[in-house]
Amino acid sequence: MATQTATYAAAATEKPTESPTSSPAVRHRRSVLLPRAIFWGVLITAVFLPSLYQPFLSSLWNHLYHSPIYRFSGFETFETILCYIIIEPLYTVQFTRNPNLRIDVRHSSTIAATTKNAKFDTSNPKWPKMKRPSKRLVEIATYIAPLLTLDLILIKKFADVPVQAIRQSGGYPPLDDGQIGGFFLSPTLHNFSLKSPLQLTRALPTLAPTSRRIVLELAVAFFIYDALFFFIHIAFHRIPALRQIHWPHHRHAEMNPQVTNKLSVTERVSLILLANFALNIIRSHVFTRTMFVPFFVYLLVEVHCGLDLDWGYDKILPGGWGAGSVKHAYHHRVGEGFYQPFFSWWDNGVDFLERREIEREKQRGTRDAAQVESLEQWK
Repeated sequence: MATQTATYAAAATEKPTESPTSSPAVRHRRSVLLPRAIFWGVLITAVFLPSLYQPFLSSLWNHLYHSPIYRFSGFETFETILCYIIIEPLYTVQFTRNPNLRIDVRHSSTIAATTKNAKFDTSNPKWPKMKRPSKRLVEIATYIAPLLTLDLILIKKFADVPVQAIRQSGGYPPLDDGQIGGFFLSPTLHNFSLKSPLQLTRALPTLAPTSRRIVLELAVAFFIYDALFFFIHIAFHRIPALRQIHWPHHRHAEMNPQVTNKLSVTERVSLILLANFALNIIRSHVFTRTMFVPFFVYLLVEVHCGLDLDWGYDKILPGGWGAGSVKHAYHHRVGEGFYQPFFSWWDNGVDFLERREIEREKQRGTRDAAQVESLEQWK
């Protein structure tokens, strides 16, 4: 696998060939100094100077705490939908208006070949088949249906919320009888009755989080999600039964933003549950969850956007941290390698271990030196 992955990485890190429809002039990238300064400025002040943000956070949380909309049990499901219908069209517009940024142009609109020798091709470019917003209502319905069902039948259990409040939100008497815990890994059905037919509200913590807590919880949650998804993603590709679930995500021609949601219902729900697990296992504040959603949707759409953007998150982050759209497009083209969703740590770690094994085999005379050299070309 190491030599194959090296081949993918070498191609993915090459500068994409300019499309014939673009200007023949050499493309100059915009500096990432500004977005980096904003990113690190907010991050550092949020962690080390939380008092700067606390008045705003306390006022905002007080408003959200008393908002019936925010207390609705299906708020996060609809928040995700809202973020997606805002973010994905923005990338789709960029995709249609910037053919010179496309990184996976193909001759035909047929399903991607999964040969290990596949190459990105920018000659004779054609637009991939994309749906108009009005034609995607079924996608929205299939996304909402299973998640909203869970929202309406299971009690929401969040950190810093007393068990009595959790019980009341689920239609149970407030007196704690020890049968309903506050831990999310012990799911509890709503107490269905004429007075409380569905789980319509969620109990919230009374105190606002600090900016330090929000930033650290977001960082840890994304780290956990990225790690778990990396290994689950490998399983989706290597285990035949799971491969059938994941295959619809790879049934497309050129990579484009709409591929983001091209998922089977099983895989779509599993990704949401995995993100929920990453947030719940660290007992994150509800507001951290609210902030997690737009960042999560943004990263998902960007890695599937099919564009080599000047201000892509992988270029804003320190070198080597982010996986980015180029590597993920290559993963979709060849069907393996670059299994990470957002960051490169786990793929780099696996490649490091495989490279050490190759070095040992080389020393024993069982591995060709050319394979090691191919790795060194891009490491």
